[in-house]
Amino acid sequence: MKYRRLGNSGLKVSEISLGSWLTYGGYVGEDPAVQSIEQAYDLGVNFFDTANVYERGEAEKVMGKALSRYPRESYVLATKVFNTMGDGPNDRGLSRKHIMEQAEASLKRLGTDYIDIYYCHRYDPETPLEETLRALDDLVSQGKVLYIGVSEWTPAQIVDAYAIADKLLLDKIIVNQPIYNMFNRYIEKEIIPIGESKGFGQVVFSPLAQGLLTGKYKLGQPIPADSRASSKNWDEKRLNEAALVKVEQLGKIAGELGIKLSQLAIAWILRQNNVASALVGASRPEQVVENCAASGIALSEDVLQSIEAILQA
Repeated sequence: MKYRRLGNSGLKVSEISLGSWLTYGGYVGEDPAVQSIEQAYDLGVNFFDTANVYERGEAEKVMGKALSRYPRESYVLATKVFNTMGDGPNDRGLSRKHIMEQAEASLKRLGTDYIDIYYCHRYDPETPLEETLRALDDLVSQGKVLYIGVSEWTPAQIVDAYAIADKLLLDKIIVNQPIYNMFNRYIEKEIIPIGESKGFGQVVFSPLAQGLLTGKYKLGQPIPADSRASSKNWDEKRLNEAALVKVEQLGKIAGELGIKLSQLAIAWILRQNNVASALVGASRPEQVVENCAASGIALSEDVLQSIEAILQA
């Protein structure tokens, strides 16, 4: 496993990180979830990601329990705040009240004294940005959070946050968590350049386009019954003929290189120096093994050009 600095911080995270969205505490049972976490740790993954809203706290409990057997200093633990966690008017968003209360709740569920990275899961237009940043800064000062991040904020929102943090001498964002894969590249235009300029790194989710880039879905064949595409959380537009043709062509490139399509897709993401880690999900330990093998794979310029030609067709 290779490691990269997260933005301009001194924190080093594994190129492959393990997340728990739609899996742990949900449709994946606790035993395979724990086995996947253990497999990841054994392979050198030191970066684990969850959120308070994932199965209303159950994912945090599973993650915290599984990681409790390891030295706390040996891994980086991230969770998030923003989404609805109750029926009251203050049970969502990025107000000081919600942030402080949810940080304490997450710490209890995770069974730890501090959160390495605390993300604002989305932007909250109803709360002044200064209020949000001051609350996060206070958590850092208290030692309950080490670093702060955001997820799916617009370039303008991130730039505004940096301006306020500079003016008020508050702790700055060191990481952004956006979606990024071969079929969703919006961060290349503005987010990555701003990250390089301001000093925050990217930890990208859905690197395999929710399974599309694993090669399990094929032209003219039915959707596997046990796949994510058969669930209610899947966007059927992903499985269009044009996308599946590209997946088939990308699979040929992977075959010529002697690697899996999933490994090609992750290695392609890691070609970006501003990307610190690709966040993968896994319902079985074997998936962790396959994805972790992508760390350290360097794609030649010729291969990258061939991939680009397929994606732009």
